[in-house]
Amino acid sequence: MEKQNSVDEAGRTNVKVPSVSEIMGKKHPETKFKAGAIAATVWLNQGVDNEGKPSSYKTISFERSYLDKDGNWQQTSSLRVGDLPKAILVLSKAYEYLMLKDGSIAEED
Repeated sequence: MEKQNSVDEAGRTNVKVPSVSEIMGKKHPETKFKAGAIAATVWLNQGVDNEGKPSSYKTISFERSYLDKDGNWQQTSSLRVGDLPKAILVLSKAYEYLMLKDGSIAEED
């Protein structure tokens, strides 16, 4: 991507520098629900349907964050027994968000 220049009313040139996500193509989540170290993230994805037409669909990723022995944050999908209530809560919130926002979930077809 190239820098884009624009001139404001005072004749000053403003340079728009592309963001890292624009350059790297990194997706941002639509929303994220967290309870302590447990998180459910809603993603908007683009794809192609059975007829070859562009379509979009949502997915939910799930993770637990923890500190490793070196003090670095890591993520896992493995849960401990004490994590289950928080997992239920964030997944329920993600489901509620999708149902109230869109009215349906495409994967239920």
